[in-house]
Amino acid sequence: MTTDPVSGGADDLGIVDALAQLSFAVQNALARRAAAHELSLTQVRLLGILRDRTPGMRELAHMLELDKSSVTGLVDRAARRGLVRREASRDDRRVSFVALTDEGRVIVDVVARGFADDVYKLIAHVGDRDARELSRIASAVARHQVDGVPGSSVDAPT
Repeated sequence: MTTDPVSGGADDLGIVDALAQLSFAVQNALARRAAAHELSLTQVRLLGILRDRTPGMRELAHMLELDKSSVTGLVDRAARRGLVRREASRDDRRVSFVALTDEGRVIVDVVARGFADDVYKLIAHVGDRDARELSRIASAVARHQVDGVPGSSVDAPT
């Protein structure tokens, strides 16, 4: 077994185990919020992406790290539920953009608020200063992960 060079003492799980367990806790919280609205994690990711942009299908596939046919099915199912709509490009009829509907915006906002509450509860015991430091560190790590490749030095769009 390899010793974690970043471990900070007896109560410290080490960076690998701590991040893995934190990731599980965060994903479980998001999965519970998604399930409460009969959504999958991928559907929640789709709605989250659409909160502040109207991407084309190709861009959406890239952002979700899915092939275009999977995104087509995902968008079709969300459209049938009235959560998203396709908007044809004015410049190219072959291109369509995906946008939230009013109903989709309500659901994504409810899920996001509930998820934020869950995350704040998860870190409530660490104190404000440590929470700010965790936010700063997590932001730095997230900014340096591009296309799913950790350690990239290029900032990803947020």
